[in-house]
Amino acid sequence: MPGSMLFTMVLCFALSVSVAVSIGLASIVGAWQANLNLLTIVKEMFGAINKFPLAAIPFFILAGNLMETGGISQRLVEFAKSIVGGFQGGLAATCVLTCMIFAAVSGSSVATTFAIGAILIPALIKHGYPVPYAAALQATSAELGVIIPPSIPMILYGVSAEVSIGELFISGFGPGLLIGGALMIFAVVYARIKGYGKRDHEGRLPFWVATRKAALALLMPVIILGGIYGGIVTPTEASVVAVFYALIVGVGVYREIGIRDLPRILQKSVVSSAVIMFIIANAGLFSYLVTRAGVPEAIGAFLVEWLKSPALFLLGVNLALFVIGMFIETSASIIVLAPILAPVAQHFGVDPVHFGIVMVVNLALGMITPPFGVNLFAACTVARISLDQIVTRLIPFVLVVLACLMVVTYVPTLSIGLRDLVYAK
Repeated sequence: MPGSMLFTMVLCFALSVSVAVSIGLASIVGAWQANLNLLTIVKEMFGAINKFPLAAIPFFILAGNLMETGGISQRLVEFAKSIVGGFQGGLAATCVLTCMIFAAVSGSSVATTFAIGAILIPALIKHGYPVPYAAALQATSAELGVIIPPSIPMILYGVSAEVSIGELFISGFGPGLLIGGALMIFAVVYARIKGYGKRDHEGRLPFWVATRKAALALLMPVIILGGIYGGIVTPTEASVVAVFYALIVGVGVYREIGIRDLPRILQKSVVSSAVIMFIIANAGLFSYLVTRAGVPEAIGAFLVEWLKSPALFLLGVNLALFVIGMFIETSASIIVLAPILAPVAQHFGVDPVHFGIVMVVNLALGMITPPFGVNLFAACTVARISLDQIVTRLIPFVLVVLACLMVVTYVPTLSIGLRDLVYAK
C-alpha cells in the first residue's frame, strides 16, 4: 500500500497536479487498497483540521494582507533603511531586515514576498541591482517569514508532533537572527564586490523620523509576541489580535485601507487559507494511512540500525528533507513527516523542539529551490521575470542558508537555549 501511494503521488507531481490533490489522490488509492470505510476517510480528514491551534493560520494570513494594503509594510521598509541603508549594499541589507521585522507578524513567507517585494524589488532595480538578483534576494529573505515567529509551519509541526507551539516560537529567534544576519553580511559584501548599490543612501530618512513614522507598525510584533510569552494570549488568540491591530491601524490611523478594499483582502486571505487547510486535510489522511501501515516504525528501525549516532541521524534527515523540500510544499511535508520523524529523533535523544526548528529551517529551503519553490514564483511574479532567469542567482543564497542550517543542527543551544532560559522552572 505505501508503495502504490508513493507512486501515485510522484506520478501526480510529474504531471504537474497540485500538491493537495496529489496527496489526496494518493490517499484515496491507499484507502481503497486498505478497504477503508468511507466514514473513516471523512473522519480523518476532518480530524486533521479540527484543531484549535490551526485557527491561527487564516488569521495570520489575513493580518499579513492587511499590513500589505494598510501602509505598514512601507513604513517598515523606511525604518529598516534608516538603520542599514546608509552605505553601499545597504538597500540589499534593508530587504533582509525588513523581512525579519515583517516575519514577526505575518508568519508566512509568501505574504512577506509580496508585501515587501512589491516595494523593494523595484527600488533595488532602480538603484542598479540586476532584476534576477533583486528577485533572488527577496525570495530568500522572505524565507525568514517561516523561521522567525510567529510561523505557520511551526504551528503545523507543533500540532502534528504534539509539541508546545510557544516553545517552538521562542526557539525560532536564534536561528532566524543567525540566518538574517548571515544574509545581510553576504548581501553587503556581494554588492561591494559587484559594484551594486552605490546610491543606496539616497532617499534614506533620519532614524528618529523613520522610527516615529513606523512606531505603530513596530508596536505590532511587540504586542503579539509579548502577549504570547507574557502568558496573556495563546498563539491562536494572538493571531486574532494581529488582525484587529492591523485593521485599526490601516483603516483608522494610516487610512490606507478603504471599505472597498476589505472584500478583496478577505477574498485573498480566504483563498490562501483554504488551500493550506485542504493540504492539511489530505495530508492528515495520508499520514493516518502511512502510520496504519507501520511505515513510521519501519523507518525508525531502519534509521536506528544504519545511523548509529544522533549526529549521523541529523545529517541523514537533513539530506532527505532538503530533497523532499524541493518537490513537496513545506506545510504538507511537515504534516506528513513530523509524526514519523519526531519520535525517531527522540529515540536518538534529540530535543523535539530543536528537531522541529531543524525541520522548519530545512524545509523552508524548499521555498527557494526549483522546481516548486513558492517564494520563487512569488518573487518572479513581482519582478516580472521567468523562473529560469533567477536560478543561477539563487545558488549563493542557498549555500549561505545551508551553512546556517548546519550551525542550527549541531549547535542546539542556538535554538533551545532561549527556550530553556524562559521556561526554566
